[in-house]
Amino acid sequence: MAATAPLVSQPSEATAMSHPPPKRTSIKALAELPGLSSIPSIYNFSTDPNDEALSDTTESIPIIDFSLLTSTIPHERSKAIRELGKACQDWGFFMVINHEVSESMMKAIIEACRGFFELTEEEKQEFQGKHVLDPIRCGTSFNVSSDKVLFWRDFLKIFQHPQFHAPSNPPAFSEIALEYSKRVRQLAREIIGGISESLGLEDDYIDKALNLENGLQVLAANFYPPCPQPELAMGLPPHSDHGLLTLLIQNEIGGLQVLHKGKWINVNPIPNSFLANIGDHIEILSNGKYKSVLHRAVVNNKDTRISIAMPHGPALDAVVSPALKLVENGSSPPLFKAMIYKEYLELQQSSMLESKSCLHRLRNPTT
Repeated sequence: MAATAPLVSQPSEATAMSHPPPKRTSIKALAELPGLSSIPSIYNFSTDPNDEALSDTTESIPIIDFSLLTSTIPHERSKAIRELGKACQDWGFFMVINHEVSESMMKAIIEACRGFFELTEEEKQEFQGKHVLDPIRCGTSFNVSSDKVLFWRDFLKIFQHPQFHAPSNPPAFSEIALEYSKRVRQLAREIIGGISESLGLEDDYIDKALNLENGLQVLAANFYPPCPQPELAMGLPPHSDHGLLTLLIQNEIGGLQVLHKGKWINVNPIPNSFLANIGDHIEILSNGKYKSVLHRAVVNNKDTRISIAMPHGPALDAVVSPALKLVENGSSPPLFKAMIYKEYLELQQSSMLESKSCLHRLRNPTT
């Protein structure tokens, strides 16, 4: 699938002087300025005209019924495994229904994250963090130290496993996040087991090879307030995720788009479903059979969108490489170099978020 990362244009000196970069710590504070009718030029995100096409495809985003994936009836589970493999190969993205995580719990974690973003700027500063591997870190854009253009987004990132962390404020956050992350982690491990089996591996191959018992789970909450010029700004640019599998929920406001067959597709999730996308490390492990999907977040001028993504990765010290069984006969040489997951995570999270640039660095030269 061809990457279609937008071309970034730098603001002119005159424009930059008339709209100096905001000194506030959050996009929420900027969006709430009285009478704000235009955005500072540092938020102007230029895209290639060919990148704007939205597909009205009649193809449906795949739906995976979790109850069938875990069925004790062999033919039901086998069919679900085949459908999961097809979704990973054709899309890299799917919706998960009948997943046993309650609607009330999903709503509770969204409201808990909303409560965090509604704290005062001073209260949030306590959790700003300095390093990409700090267990609690909030901020704005993606990486303000390297972003040439800032993104219309505030974030909160918290490590949930193998050690659980949570901000002390709001007071109810910790209890809600602990229960939610446990349920979602169980769901993710079951789906990853299905992905493993769909590749012709043992269902516990990925779990054991990458030590998922100590695997990294991150809660990444995103806050996209109304933007007065949504056509000029971007919530997050086209990118793929690190790790194995990301499970995402959102409030009722849309904004997620995925790239499929060269065109951007608006994602309108089934109520109470999880949106799932495979990450870069499934692409590495599958030796390119399954590809991590490019996706982006667009913004609007009316409503605040809140999404909560939970990437699930290997243990930080795990070395990720193509599965030996998929390359051992020599007919499909390894497409990627091996790399420690922690090193990949540090590289991706401290760089500009740009398509699949981090993954491309691991590609072996073609002969």
